[in-house]
Amino acid sequence: MGIISKEERVVEGSIVFSTIGRCNYAFDVFSLPVRQQQQQGIQASFQHLSLLPPPALSQLEEIRHTSGKSVSYNGHAVERSQWDLVLFQGKGEGSKLIEKPGDDCSELLAYVSEDGGALQIRFVLSGAEGRIGLETSQTNVEWGTSSLALRDKPSVAGGRLVYVSTEEASNSPRESWNAVYSTHLKTRSTTRLTPQGVSDFSPAISPSVASNQEHGWQGEIEGLCVDIYVCNAADGTNRRLLVKDGGWPSWANDHTLYFHRQADDGWWSVFKVNLSAEGSDEAERVTPPGLHAFTPAASQTGQWIAVATRRQDSDYRHVEIFDMQRQSFQKITSLINPHVHHYNPFVFPNSDRVGYHRCREVLKPAWTSEDIGDNVESTINTIVPHLEPILSPIPRLALLRIDGAFPAVSPDGCMIAYIAGVGSEGLYAMNLDGTGRRKIYEQSAFGTDWDTVRKGIVYTSLGPAFATEDKTVHIAAVHDADIIDLKPGEKNPSVKILTKPGTQNNAFPSVSPDGKYIVFRSGRSGHKNLFIMDAAEGEAKYLRRLTEGAWTDTMPNWAPNNEWISFCSDREKPGKHVAEGSFAVYYIRPDGTGLHKVIESVGGGKVNHPWFSPDSKSILFTSDIAGVSAEPISVPHQFQPYGDLFVAKADGTELVRLTQNAYEDGTPSWGSKFIAKSELTDQGTRLHSAFSDVNFLNCREVEIPPKRICGWP
Repeated sequence: MGIISKEERVVEGSIVFSTIGRCNYAFDVFSLPVRQQQQQGIQASFQHLSLLPPPALSQLEEIRHTSGKSVSYNGHAVERSQWDLVLFQGKGEGSKLIEKPGDDCSELLAYVSEDGGALQIRFVLSGAEGRIGLETSQTNVEWGTSSLALRDKPSVAGGRLVYVSTEEASNSPRESWNAVYSTHLKTRSTTRLTPQGVSDFSPAISPSVASNQEHGWQGEIEGLCVDIYVCNAADGTNRRLLVKDGGWPSWANDHTLYFHRQADDGWWSVFKVNLSAEGSDEAERVTPPGLHAFTPAASQTGQWIAVATRRQDSDYRHVEIFDMQRQSFQKITSLINPHVHHYNPFVFPNSDRVGYHRCREVLKPAWTSEDIGDNVESTINTIVPHLEPILSPIPRLALLRIDGAFPAVSPDGCMIAYIAGVGSEGLYAMNLDGTGRRKIYEQSAFGTDWDTVRKGIVYTSLGPAFATEDKTVHIAAVHDADIIDLKPGEKNPSVKILTKPGTQNNAFPSVSPDGKYIVFRSGRSGHKNLFIMDAAEGEAKYLRRLTEGAWTDTMPNWAPNNEWISFCSDREKPGKHVAEGSFAVYYIRPDGTGLHKVIESVGGGKVNHPWFSPDSKSILFTSDIAGVSAEPISVPHQFQPYGDLFVAKADGTELVRLTQNAYEDGTPSWGSKFIAKSELTDQGTRLHSAFSDVNFLNCREVEIPPKRICGWP
C-alpha cells in the first residue's frame, strides 16, 4: 500500500518519466597507462612523465574496471595503505576481511554506481586484466542514513572516506541539498563536514578537505558560482576560504591545489594555488587559452596534471596530460576512442595510470589495423532497457525511467505512449512491462496523452518541441495505438489533425475524464495560452479560450475527477523564451473560474510538467526546488542541469522528493497500476553513445564571461 493520509489519499501506481540522454550514458570506469621515460636535456634526477603515441597496441592498453552494468562513474584510486580499512567489514573484534586481495590485485577503486536504482559508492579490486572478484557497496548504515540519497565524488585518505551526498534536505527552496560527509573507515561513523545552510560540491581530500561552496544558487546552468574552502577532514572544523570563483579542487600535495574556472578570456582553464601557514598565494593560471581544460586531477609527482579538454578541432571531450615543465599537452583518450566523450579524470597513486569514465560502447582505435587482436575489448552489444526502475521513497509507487521522452500512461495503467527522444522522430507505444514496443507515428512529435474513454487513441503534438509561438505544431489523434501485434498486411494507425491550419504552436493535449474535450496550449494569439476543443472533431466543432495574457501558460493536465486543470505558467515573471521565465504550477477549473497558484519555486525558479495522481488527490511535477546536485561541467548535456521529481498533496503541501541525481528528470506521467521491478522485462534497444556534451563548451564562439556576482563581501 502507498502513503495514505487522513483524507484517504493513496499514493501508489507507476510514474514514468524521462531523463534526456541518460539511458545511453552506459558509463564504466576505465584507465590507461602513463608511460614513463626520461627526456633528453633533463637532469637524471628530474624525471619527466609523458604519454607517447603507442607503437603497438599492447603498449597502450585500456582497462575497464567496473562491471558493465548500469552507470558507473567518478572513480578514485585508493592508496595501498588504506586497503584493509576499506575491505574490512564490521566493527571492532567482529570485523572481517570481505576479500583478501590476491597477488594479481594491483588497484582498489572507489566509484559511483547507479546499479540498483540509486547512487551508491562502491569499491572494486582490479588487476592488469581488469576487474577481479570483489565489487561491492557497503551497507547504507555505514555510508549514510538514506538509501535514496545521491552519493558522489568519493575519495579515500587518512583512514576516511569523503564524499558528497544529498542525505539531508535543505531548509530553503532552490538551495542544494549537497553536503560533504566524512566516514571513519575503522569505526564506520559518519560526520557531516558542511555547515548547515551551506551547499558543498566536488570534495577532494589530502589531510584536509577542499570543496566548492555555493553562494546561493541563482539558476546558473553553466559554471556554478562557487568558492573553494578547506576544512579538517575529521570534523569540518577550521573551515576557511581558499579561492574565490573556483571548482573541482584536486590536491597535488598538502600545499598545492589545482582547480578550474572560466578565465576572463572565456576559456575554461586550470589554475593552481599554493598554501602556507599564513594563507595562500594568488591563484596562477596553468593551462593556456585556445582550448577548454577543466576537471583537473593532479599527479603526486607535481610535474603533470590530467585534465578533460574540448578542442576546436573536435566535438568530443577527451582526457589529456598537461606537462607542467614543457607547458604542453599529451593526448590520451583521443588516440584510442576519438569519437567518444571521456569524463572526469583521476590519477592512480603511483602516477602510472590515468582513469576516467566513458560510454562502454567501444570504437576501434584510429591507429590500429582492421585486425586488432585479442588485447582490445570488442564492441559490447549492450541492450538499453526500455524502462529502468529507480528506487522509490514511497512503497507501491514505482518510478520508471523511460528510454525516450514525454511518456503518457493509458487510463487502465497497462500501456505507455512516448516519443523516441527530444529532437528524434517517432511516436511509440508499448506495454507497461516494456514489451510490445511499436512505432505508431513516423515523424516528430511530443506531449502525449491517451483518450480516457475511446480505447486506443493517443493525442500528441506534431512538430518541433520547445519552439516559439509562431512555429507550426498541430494536435493530432493517433488511432489504434493499443494494437501492439500488427499482422502482415495490416495498416499502421490512422492520424487525424484536430487543430486548424494556420494556427501556431498547438501542443500538450490533455483529455477530460469524460473523453469529450481536450485542453491544450496554443501560440495562435502571439502568446502561449490554454484552449479547450472537442476531442473527436477538434476545434472545427468546438473551441473555447481558457486563459489569456502576455505570458506562457503550458503543459496542462486535466484532473481525473474533473475538478481542476493544472498547468505551469510564468505569468508573474514572463521571459522572452521558455528557459527564461519563472514557472509555477496553477489550477483553474474547466469553466475558467478559480484560477490560483499552487506550487512555486523562488527567485526565478521553475516548477513544470504537473500531472495529477489517478485519484486526483496528489500532484506530480518536476522542479529546481532542490537546486543542483553536481557541477554542470562534470556531466553530459542537460537542457537544465537540475530538475527532480516531486509529489505533493493536491493543495501543494506535504512535499516529497522522489528523485535525487545530477540530471534533469522531467515529463512525468502517473498511471494507476503498480509494477514491481521483477515484472519488468529486459527488452530494449542497442546502446549508442549519441548523447551530447554540455553546450557551453563551445570552442568556436567563446564568449567573454560577465563579471560574476556571487554574494561575496
